[in-house]
Amino acid sequence: MMSRVVGSLARYLALAFFAALVLYPLLLIVSTAVKDPLDVTADPFALFSSVHLQNFIDAWTLGGFGGYFWNTVLITALTLIGTLALSVLAGYALARLYFPGRNIVFLVFITGLMFPFFSVMIPLFYELRDIGLLGTKVGLVLVFIAGAGGFGLPIGVFLMRSFYMDLPEELADAARVDGANEFQVFWRVMLPLSGPGVAVLAVLVFFQTWNAFIQPLLYLPGSENQVLATGLYLFASGRTQEYELIAAGSLIMVVPVVVFFLIFQRLFVRGLTAGALK
Repeated sequence: MMSRVVGSLARYLALAFFAALVLYPLLLIVSTAVKDPLDVTADPFALFSSVHLQNFIDAWTLGGFGGYFWNTVLITALTLIGTLALSVLAGYALARLYFPGRNIVFLVFITGLMFPFFSVMIPLFYELRDIGLLGTKVGLVLVFIAGAGGFGLPIGVFLMRSFYMDLPEELADAARVDGANEFQVFWRVMLPLSGPGVAVLAVLVFFQTWNAFIQPLLYLPGSENQVLATGLYLFASGRTQEYELIAAGSLIMVVPVVVFFLIFQRLFVRGLTAGALK
């Protein structure tokens, strides 16, 4: 009995130690973001030795993170809407509609999962330049929707097709008997039932687009077009002594991701576990 208690205590102490190793850097970033600049210089590793919320205002205005934030919001929102809309429509068509070449079309989408972004990033640069979309937000959004960020139409169509194929066909047949056309079957019956799958795709696309670094750096030059990831990199490399503003900018980038995940957490978990008990 005593050995079991000692063993449990040792495990909990080990877990607490590793938890502290993980949490301390996160707490240090939050602490640095709210500390007075003089306290950061005097003792950079002390936690919450002062409160100076002006750091967030200075990062938002002087550091330019306000512009970076709205650029990121616009690009992420357009990418999210475009990817979700095209994925649910294409996924439903490939799962429920029967037309010649359906499997070939699906394989074309799946092919996008087989090529890493680094193998096409240079040809994509010249292609965007030739069609006049290099350095524009529209060009970057199209790159993300196409799947260059990792989670675009290829994974979206694959995921949504799988969800629609798992839904009972009897539900669609019952709606057709009641007089619904094919679009009404999709819009009023199948789309609401695919909510967990849409939530999973939305969270993945949001995370990937919001945190994207290499794609905006390559295809969206110019200080007025910077997103949070590239803006934070340029700010940190140019003003390395203002650690409190760098930490504040990091929180400006991280907090929306946490909030978005908390909002869709339940649907996200349901989507990940859908079909696990079948």
